[in-house]
Amino acid sequence: MPHATDPTPSVHLRVPTDEDAHAWYRVFDDREVMEYLGGNRAEYSVYEELTARQRRHDAELGHCLWTVLDDSGAVLGFTGAQPWPHASFGPVGEVEIGWRLGRASWGRGYATAAGRATLDRVRALGVREVVAMINARNARSVAVAVRLGMRQAETYTTPVTEQEAYCFRLEL
Repeated sequence: MPHATDPTPSVHLRVPTDEDAHAWYRVFDDREVMEYLGGNRAEYSVYEELTARQRRHDAELGHCLWTVLDDSGAVLGFTGAQPWPHASFGPVGEVEIGWRLGRASWGRGYATAAGRATLDRVRALGVREVVAMINARNARSVAVAVRLGMRQAETYTTPVTEQEAYCFRLEL
């Protein structure tokens, strides 16, 4: 839902389908989209497993990384909330929100709109706080977190890439 002080486009969220694995693979097959996630495209099987895991999260938790659609029904990427997936670093045990959109959707307010929709959904589920882990060099995602009202709370060094990541927090 657009907010009066920051007009954003409307987005629609759905639990990812089997077909969304192909859509995500297609929209994320871009070095710029994947720059802060290792820079390389992921194999199709990664998205098959990811969409299946998100369906399980939705069934068990009521939230997941949902597929983001525009008004025409085109898949833009994903947004949502899931348990922090790493046990060895970062905000272990927390609910992480996140977003990833194809480059064609950048700079148009979709990530902010999708983030707001995610916050509305997890708040309605009774989630009391969320985090967002963002590569420190990813100015676009940092800006989205700030627009969502999140505050930078901690800084971590990722174990694989040894890059700095900010942990943003928001009490709901």
